[in-house]
Amino acid sequence: MNLENLTTEKANPASADIDARPTRQILGIINDEDRKVPEAVAKALDGIAALVDDVVAAFGKGGRLFYIGAGTSGRLGVLDASECPPTYGTDPSMVQGIIAGGREALVRSIEWAEDKAGEGVRDLEAAGFGANDVLVGITASGRAPYVLGALERAKALGAVTAGMACNAGAEIFAASKHRILLEVGPEVVAGSTRMKAGTAQKLALNMITTASMIRLGKVYKNLMVDLRPVNEKLVERSKNLVQKATGCGREAAEAAFEASGRKPKIAIIMLLLGVDREAAEALAVKGEGRISGAIEAAGGRGAGA
Repeated sequence: MNLENLTTEKANPASADIDARPTRQILGIINDEDRKVPEAVAKALDGIAALVDDVVAAFGKGGRLFYIGAGTSGRLGVLDASECPPTYGTDPSMVQGIIAGGREALVRSIEWAEDKAGEGVRDLEAAGFGANDVLVGITASGRAPYVLGALERAKALGAVTAGMACNAGAEIFAASKHRILLEVGPEVVAGSTRMKAGTAQKLALNMITTASMIRLGKVYKNLMVDLRPVNEKLVERSKNLVQKATGCGREAAEAAFEASGRKPKIAIIMLLLGVDREAAEALAVKGEGRISGAIEAAGGRGAGA
């Protein structure tokens, strides 16, 4: 192994004397480097789009999306997966994150865990991964054995695979149908891939799930209409989005929200089409979970449509 060949391990000329700089200049250097991250992600949009299309197709067949990674990469995958249920009302099994070292690695560094390819295969199989699922392997270096082992197993099963790495020629790309290269360049602190590499991964993961959920109809206009109102803030947000989506007053939004069983999407359909909860739920099914589809199923006519 020669880490010096990896871009993410190289010393960054822009931060060569950062240890001798005052705080404000240190922050300026970091900020200047961070500005390069969105540009790197932009270059990967075609690959991310193709992956999203496969994820949506997998969901349509009852498949699931899995992320697998180690260290920062693994934590970011678990984070993105864990935020899907409250944001989009998904079942927790629909998007899952697997991290080398297990739950303990979420709060404490277990660096050695990424070195065992067999552990990646074991954890993937323990999660019940199958041919209809999609696996996204995340590793800044592009060579973590734990991730590579899991991707090779998923590929052997005939599942869709994707590799997300920050170095060209990443080893995981050989086992990946979709190759997501986030080439952010050397880090401000050499080898500290929790910085630009981690930020780029977070942006890309946000795109994968957000775009997939939009395609599934869990967003109406730009509102998260399938969110689960499990706390006071989300209850308030739900009522607000019912108002925004329908143009109704506060009292009407609150009444519809409660009458819908506290389901924002159903409340919106009720108000837009002037129907009761049962009819709104039936129209949502006919519309394949999309409010626009429900409106179309009702003939495009209703109280607020």
